Amino acid sequence: MNLNKRPNSVTTLACVYLAVGTIGFAYHFRELATLQDEGVWVELTEFLAIVSGAFMLRGRNWARWLAIAWMTFHVLLSAFHAFREFAIHCLFLAVLAWFLFRPDVVRYFRPVRIESS
Repeated sequence: MNLNKRPNSVTTLACVYLAVGTIGFAYHFRELATLQDEGVWVELTEFLAIVSGAFMLRGRNWARWLAIAWMTFHVLLSAFHAFREFAIHCLFLAVLAWFLFRPDVVRYFRPVRIESS
């Protein structure tokens, strides 16, 4: 458990991930219900966004890396679409990385070590 005060940027980004994942999961749920081929994969990516957001709030470092991986995956997918979409996803990834690797955020995600006497 991390005893550092959570930076506002982490709270904001985690809530965005929770919202995007939840809304996306609900929106694409009928694809899963009709057993469409891509439905399972879309729902899995939305679920990963929810997991990332929830565990970033709890100060888990792996969740920060999952958030970066999730956005990188979207950058790679958008490379096969319009350039504008690719550029926007790249911009989102750059902003996300900037916020998640600032010194105060890195300290927040660092595990607390308990000194033994």
